[in-house]
Amino acid sequence: MDKLYIDAKVIIENVIARNMPQVAVREALAGHRFGRRVYLVAIGKAAWTMAKAAAEFFCGGLAGGVVVTKYGHSQGAIPGLDIYEAGHPIADANTIAATEECIRLASGLVAGDELLFLVSGGGSALFEAPLPGVSLEDVQEISARLLASGADIVEVNTIRKRFSRVKAGRFAQLAAPARVFAIMLSDVLGDRLDSIASGPAVADESTSAEAMKIARKYALPLTAIQQEYLCQETPKHIYNVETAIIGSVKTLCTAAAEAAAKRGYSPTVLTSTLNCEAADAGKKIAAIAADIQASRTYSKPCAIILGGETVVKLTGRGKGGRNQELALAAAKGIAGMPGTVVFSLGSDGTDGPTDAAGGIVSGETMAKLQEAGICIDQALANNDSYNALAPVGGLIITGPTGTNVNDVAVLLCAE
Repeated sequence: MDKLYIDAKVIIENVIARNMPQVAVREALAGHRFGRRVYLVAIGKAAWTMAKAAAEFFCGGLAGGVVVTKYGHSQGAIPGLDIYEAGHPIADANTIAATEECIRLASGLVAGDELLFLVSGGGSALFEAPLPGVSLEDVQEISARLLASGADIVEVNTIRKRFSRVKAGRFAQLAAPARVFAIMLSDVLGDRLDSIASGPAVADESTSAEAMKIARKYALPLTAIQQEYLCQETPKHIYNVETAIIGSVKTLCTAAAEAAAKRGYSPTVLTSTLNCEAADAGKKIAAIAADIQASRTYSKPCAIILGGETVVKLTGRGKGGRNQELALAAAKGIAGMPGTVVFSLGSDGTDGPTDAAGGIVSGETMAKLQEAGICIDQALANNDSYNALAPVGGLIITGPTGTNVNDVAVLLCAE
C-alpha cells in the first residue's frame, strides 16, 4: 500500500479514537453535583456510547433511563436502561415509540429529581413526537424534501422544531420541575446549542420569520395547520437546564492535525466551518493541492485540514454521501498529481445512507476510474459516488464509530 494511504489510514484511526466520548462524559459527570434521583435519556448516533459511560460512572445508581440511537449503533444491553434503535436521517415509527418513552419518563419527574440528558448528532431524526395535526408522514416528507434540496442543518432544524413536542426546549419543559443536566457532542458548525439535535433542552434562537423564509426558499408544501405552527414562536426561556459541550468539529480538526504531525506532516487547519456543496469543496481542495505541488504555498510534506459539514443537492438517483462526493470531486482535480491524497470522513462512520464513512482518492484514482469505465462527471451528476469509488478502493469503511462530531477532510501532499 502507498505510504500516503498508510498515513491516511493511521490519521483516520487516530481521529476517531481521540473523539470517542467516554472520557469526556465521565469528566463532565465528575464535575457536577446531582439531585436525589438521577434518570437518563440519551439520543443520537453516539447515544449508546455516551450512555454506557454514564452507567459505568453511576455504578448501577441510575433510577432508570432510555437510549435512542440509529439502527446498528447499539452495542448491546446496558443494565437499567431501555435501548431503542430508530430511523436516520428520516424519523420512523420506532422514533415515535422511543420518544414517547422518553416523554413518559420526563413527565413523571418531580422536584429533587435530575435528568441526565446525553445528546449527539442525529438526534433531530431520532427524537421526535409531532404536534397535534402533524403526522409522522408529514415529518418524513418535509425532512426528505429539505435534505434533498441541499438545506443546511440549521435550516432543516429550524423547520423541524416548529412541528415537534420535544424540540426547541420543549423536552426540558416536560421534565420540570426536575433539573436537567445536558451533555452534548456537537455536530453543528459554531456549536449552536439550539441546533444540536434541534435543541430539545435549549431555548430556541430561531424565529418564526426565519422559519417562514426557509419554507419559501425550499417551496415546502405545507398544510394549514403546519403553516399555523410555523407562525408560532418556540420557547425562548428555559430555566431548569445546565449544559456542557464535550466535543465538536474543533476537537476533530485538532486530532487530525496532531495525528498528521506524528506522521511527519506539517499540519494546517484551514477551517473548522466548511459549509458548501460537497463537490465544490472537493474542487477547492484539489485547487489547493495544485498550488502546493507547484510550490506556491505550503512546504511539503504537509496536511491541510478542513472540518465542517458540506451538503449535497440531489440531482440523481445514485448511492453516496457528502464525504464520498467530496472525495470523488477532488479526484478529478488532482488527477496525475504524484504524492497527493485526499480523504473526507464522517466521524460517525456512516456517510449518508451507506455503510461507508467517507472516501479517499489520490492522483491515480482518475486513471483507475477510467480503466473501470466510470465517468466522474456522470457519477457526480447522478450522486453515485459510492458505486464509483467502490471498484477502485476509494471507500473508507469503519462501521458505526460511537461518536459524531461532524466531518473532516484532509489533503496530504508529499515530495
